[in-house]
Amino acid sequence: MPQAITMQQVEGKPGQVYYPLSLKSIPTPSPGPRDLIVNIHTAALNHRDFFLRQHLYPAPSFETPLLADGYGVVTAVGSAADKSWLGKAVILTPSRGWKDSPEGPESPTGIAILGGTKTCPLGTAQDVVCVDENEVEEAPAHLSPAEAAALPLTGLTGWRALVTKSANAEKGRNILVTGIGGGVALNVLQFALALGANVYVTSGSQDKLDKAKDLGATGGINYKTDGWEKELKKQLPKDRPYIDAIIDGAGGNIMSKATRLLKAGGVVVQYGMTVGPKMDWSMVAVLNNVELRGSTMGSRKEFRDMVAFVKEKKIRPIVSRVVKGLDNIKEIDTLFDDIKKGSQFGKLVIEIADGSNSSKL
Repeated sequence: MPQAITMQQVEGKPGQVYYPLSLKSIPTPSPGPRDLIVNIHTAALNHRDFFLRQHLYPAPSFETPLLADGYGVVTAVGSAADKSWLGKAVILTPSRGWKDSPEGPESPTGIAILGGTKTCPLGTAQDVVCVDENEVEEAPAHLSPAEAAALPLTGLTGWRALVTKSANAEKGRNILVTGIGGGVALNVLQFALALGANVYVTSGSQDKLDKAKDLGATGGINYKTDGWEKELKKQLPKDRPYIDAIIDGAGGNIMSKATRLLKAGGVVVQYGMTVGPKMDWSMVAVLNNVELRGSTMGSRKEFRDMVAFVKEKKIRPIVSRVVKGLDNIKEIDTLFDDIKKGSQFGKLVIEIADGSNSSKL
């Protein structure tokens, strides 16, 4: 019988509680007319999963399997589904409710992300899933199962932030990516490099800065250094001595730094605020025509475009660590510890099944 990982409910206040992981048996799914049955081979963690375990994310569910990222093989198709899906390796779309609008989700209730909440009944921390055939993309053939699972949520978030929102995803532009080491930041780095941009990064770890430079970053700076923005400015090319756009997931004091780095009319794209839920907005930013643009996840169209770009450019998402076995709860917990410590460089992945296409049903 298939199994899934959910959270176990225990008493505790938001931010103080830490819900244990629980492995439970689930019913074997049957496909509807346009559904696919997908045996999940690999699934990946995101920061939202860690927040869910602390009750710091909306609408936590103790019935819905965790995780939004999944890669697997189609083992059965519904009566009206395209039969060519059978046997193909696919990656699941990580959200629902947003088709193609560039402004935001068409659904009046907003976007629903897979994994661990009451807003969407599906999660990828399970052996097998049933999904509509329109909610998968064929996995790029050059990716390993772990790399394919590492792509969906952070890849989509990074693609929208850089390509749709920044208006600076072009050759020769100077892009600053903060907090390198996280999945979104690394995806943005890879996408921007593939588009010909010059990418600069920040981190509190010299090791992460060095790894980013090995991947192709033009420069980088430790944000724990006083006046780091002045030091970063010295690294910029003389013929373009400014940053065109900042892709930021931290928040905090980034705006005070941004005004010293950005060109007039430069853009800050904010996809997260891990340092703090508020930031300062100064008159200096107003006078410099700086734009602050919020960005979160992305549409089904953007997901399709992102996967096609990864396939075309042969981009390989960075995987920090892989744990084998859905029932290996003790080791899976250590992946969450990596997020807590901020020690990962890339995505954290659970290998649920080996590379064979044999059905678990």
